[in-house]
Amino acid sequence: MNEPQVWTVIGVFAAGMFGTITIVVTSFTHIMKTEFASVRKEFGSEFASVRTEIASVRTEMRSEFASVRTEISAVHGRIDHLDRDVNAIYRHLFGIDRG
Repeated sequence: MNEPQVWTVIGVFAAGMFGTITIVVTSFTHIMKTEFASVRKEFGSEFASVRTEIASVRTEMRSEFASVRTEISAVHGRIDHLDRDVNAIYRHLFGIDRG
């Protein structure tokens, strides 16, 4: 390990490895930036159509929930009448209304 040639070879090898790593990382970073840009560009139009679909589903769900609320209101009125009728039958059967 005392020979100058050994240290020269070690230095050249280290410089070569460092340069290679630098080039690979720089290339990889450039490729990733380019690919991310193309993915953003491609999905930009796709996201718009997905947003449109979600908006239409939201509108449809709101109209369906409104119709369900209307039906529940109608059923609730019928249940109130049924409850009144059952109470009348109960009072009549057990003699509560006779006094």
